[in-house]
Amino acid sequence: MSNNRFKVHFRLPSAEDGASVFQLVSRCPPLDTNSMYCNLLQCTHFANTSVIAICQDEVVGFTSGYLIPERPGTLFIWQVAVAEKMRGQGLGTRMLNSILSRSQCCQVTYLETTITDSNRASWALFEGLADKLQTQVNTSVMFERDTHFEGKHDSETLLRLGAFKITNNQDKSL
Repeated sequence: MSNNRFKVHFRLPSAEDGASVFQLVSRCPPLDTNSMYCNLLQCTHFANTSVIAICQDEVVGFTSGYLIPERPGTLFIWQVAVAEKMRGQGLGTRMLNSILSRSQCCQVTYLETTITDSNRASWALFEGLADKLQTQVNTSVMFERDTHFEGKHDSETLLRLGAFKITNNQDKSL
């Protein structure tokens, strides 16, 4: 059966979603698996800037983010996880749009995230989002392999999209 036949529902995450988020992320390499406790905090403390995607009572997507305290006009996206069976259908972009269109993000003009060089799916997602927002992407190394990760993790490149403004027309096209 085609996944396109099933409606995906987006909602705020809750504490009850923490274990499902943990399981989803663990099935989405190359994403880093956080502790389940971390996922519980994402689902509660950062619920207003995160989203759960549900299809047929199953968590098929999760995006976590937060407004940077010192720069409330910047939304930082921590992770975007999409179940394998839902990939290639624009779910990542739709989850990001769901967050950006919320009242909590009405002042957001920049979006930031970090991505390793090898994570081509994430690069495509955020470069595509920048195109749809008609904005530029600036990059710099945020966390370096040897300096920050003791050589145990690839360097994380910071992507900064913006400046942009979400308008009603853009909302519908993302």
